[in-house]
Amino acid sequence: MTKSPLTLYLAAPRGFCAGVDRAIKIVEMALSKWGAPVYVRHEIVHNKYVVDALRDQGAVFVEELDECPDDRPVIFSAHGVPKAVPAAAAKREMIYVDATCPLVSKVHIEAERHHANGLQMVMIGHAGHPETVGTMGQLPEGEVILVETADDVASIAPRDPNKLAFITQTTLSVDDTADVVAALNARFPAIIGPHKEDICYATTNRQEAVKAMATKTKAMLVIGAPNSSNSKRLVEVGAKAGCSYAQLVQRAADIDWRALEGIDSIGITAGASAPEVLINEVIDAFKDRYDVTEEVIETAVENVEFKVPRVLRTPA
Repeated sequence: MTKSPLTLYLAAPRGFCAGVDRAIKIVEMALSKWGAPVYVRHEIVHNKYVVDALRDQGAVFVEELDECPDDRPVIFSAHGVPKAVPAAAAKREMIYVDATCPLVSKVHIEAERHHANGLQMVMIGHAGHPETVGTMGQLPEGEVILVETADDVASIAPRDPNKLAFITQTTLSVDDTADVVAALNARFPAIIGPHKEDICYATTNRQEAVKAMATKTKAMLVIGAPNSSNSKRLVEVGAKAGCSYAQLVQRAADIDWRALEGIDSIGITAGASAPEVLINEVIDAFKDRYDVTEEVIETAVENVEFKVPRVLRTPA
């Protein structure tokens, strides 16, 4: 049977970012240094395939520190944790390694600096997301006000409207966040923003690649987990940029082939916590069904690398 022709537009950059790469490496190096089991508070990154692979190597994933024994190392996920968590680990004399992405840590430092200068923080983020919980937990209760949308800005009641600063979750939609920032500036003209945008380079780059890809095709698949903020934002960005069919899939088995009937081109990208092996799995699934031509849509080149903590670079 003759296969129908199909152009696959492959976004570049896509998939793993430097923070995710570092976090996974931290778990692997901890297992190598201390042996199994090593405990990890929360999924190290939001991807089932990655988490399952590390679990197979001896990582034990828990949601809270009190689920960890005192005598085994614990790793804090790439999303960051409230200050109370490492404090509790230190009190229990536990070995702990912080895998918080350095770009998230930058936001934590920013929040503490503004707090030290007497400013109350407004955080643009998603309620309940581990990164938001971790960032808000850097400061005392009531010092961080959370807003999710531009509409939320009208209803907040800060202590002093002239003593405010804002920070953002690093994995948000660049365009949606710009709307919230505009609303904050309009209502609170004295509000102080970050020196450099909090949304991380990898989130921004992946969104720009999706926008470029959306001009070439009406269908797009984003490979990523349903609890991955940056992956879900890629779907939204694709839809907003003109893709009439933009869907999130975890693996090739999740592709809705019937919805793609009659298409002659499709865009493929992946969230920052999706490994290349899953991207290749999806590409191979298309090659099984279509006569595929691949075209790379490259909008940026990434060469960022973050060092792992010193404790892992020294012998046990």
